[in-house]
Amino acid sequence: MEKTNIFGVVLAGGIGSRMGNVEKPKQFMEIGGKPIIVHTVEKFVINAQFEKIIVLSPRQWIRYTRDIMEKYIAMKDRIDVIEGGATRNETIMNAIRHIEEQYGLDEETIIVTHDSVRPFVTHRILEDNIRLARAAGACDTVIPASDTIVESADHARITNIPERSKMYQGQTPQSFRAKKLRDAYESLTQEEKNILTDACKILILKGEDVRLAEGEVFNIKITYPHDLRVAESLLGGEKTC
Repeated sequence: MEKTNIFGVVLAGGIGSRMGNVEKPKQFMEIGGKPIIVHTVEKFVINAQFEKIIVLSPRQWIRYTRDIMEKYIAMKDRIDVIEGGATRNETIMNAIRHIEEQYGLDEETIIVTHDSVRPFVTHRILEDNIRLARAAGACDTVIPASDTIVESADHARITNIPERSKMYQGQTPQSFRAKKLRDAYESLTQEEKNILTDACKILILKGEDVRLAEGEVFNIKITYPHDLRVAESLLGGEKTC
């Protein structure tokens, strides 16, 4: 079979400190009888467009991550578990380096990067990300902001209230031509790297076009204990289309 040059990149490098005093990172907590990360990786594994799914884990949890992939996922040969980086963007760069070393990297190579704790990503969202990354080089999954956004430069007073119709809430996946993203990141100064909040900003700083992919309200990120209860409810009527 001809290589597709499309890779899923599941970001599981965090330890989930906002979940409170828990014994393991939040991606390994269970919903519906399986670790959250397993639900997430399953969405990628069943999509034949992905050549491999790269799962990035904290160093001390790599063996555990491999063990649960072995236990729960039938097509585990499609998954590589490697070490994440010190930051989100360094974790993505680790994935790109791994792809280049193991599978080769060219101008057409696409990465679809996704939070390991967003298990309700849909097939439609993944397909839209692949399509937009191919066409434009980069895209970010978003939903329209439902609340008014208030900006405060000093964290005490309102300094701006942007027009809500132009505001969106960012989700993941964020998808890119991998070589383009890496080259842009490597061209940034350390000061620019220090202000990065996510991977899309790498390209925004370089004046590149980043398209919008339509997300879903239920494509939630499981961050706080309350989110676990919401996720259990969503599993009762999960959409997969």
